[in-house]
Amino acid sequence: MDLSTLRVDFPLIAGRPDLVYLDSAATSQKPRRVIESLKRFYETLNANVHRGAYRLSAEATEAYEEARKRLARFLNANPQEIVFVRNTTEAMNLVAYAWGLRNLKEGDEVLVTEMEHHAGLVPWHLVAGLTGARIRAIPLTEEGRLDLSALDTLLTERVKVVSVVHMSNVLGTINPVAEIARRAKEVGALVVVDGAQSAPHLPVNVKALGADFFALSGHKMLGPTGAGVL
Repeated sequence: MDLSTLRVDFPLIAGRPDLVYLDSAATSQKPRRVIESLKRFYETLNANVHRGAYRLSAEATEAYEEARKRLARFLNANPQEIVFVRNTTEAMNLVAYAWGLRNLKEGDEVLVTEMEHHAGLVPWHLVAGLTGARIRAIPLTEEGRLDLSALDTLLTERVKVVSVVHMSNVLGTINPVAEIARRAKEVGALVVVDGAQSAPHLPVNVKALGADFFALSGHKMLGPTGAGVL
């Protein structure tokens, strides 16, 4: 890979050979074609989506739905399963509040991990406080991996949700989500996956993972800020 050629694709760093950007796990830089696509939309397609019968609105709607189809192909999902949100945090909150408040009750358990991002912890703790559910966590080994042997005692029929980060933003650990999901389904639990870090770096197949919900942020994977997917 010719890194000097790669840098040319990114306007912010193209003219700054002294700049080494190492914060993509928080926010990635945007390649020229993404910036140009945004500019092209506002210059040629900007109109209400799904709320107009005139030609420009229809063209904007078509572009919007094509984005949905592309994300579905990217994740091996169905287009009707794609919900646009602002980011992973909003997606995780949406699941916790829209599903959790309606379905969790006292005595139920939500299983998380000790390496979750705050977005994968705080919503469940708040919803647990409102519903009487209990939060339990899969512990870590000294090597920074999940101690899957703990699942033997943690995964009971009281567990209604397993919320797990696919790739840790702190440790870089890639968790065996498919295995965890398989065991979660054996006790009837839903599986929520924080894919904010995995989607930019790994091939993601939500069906193979066994994810009931999978969340990602566009701004971590070369896309614009304020565009995410559940």
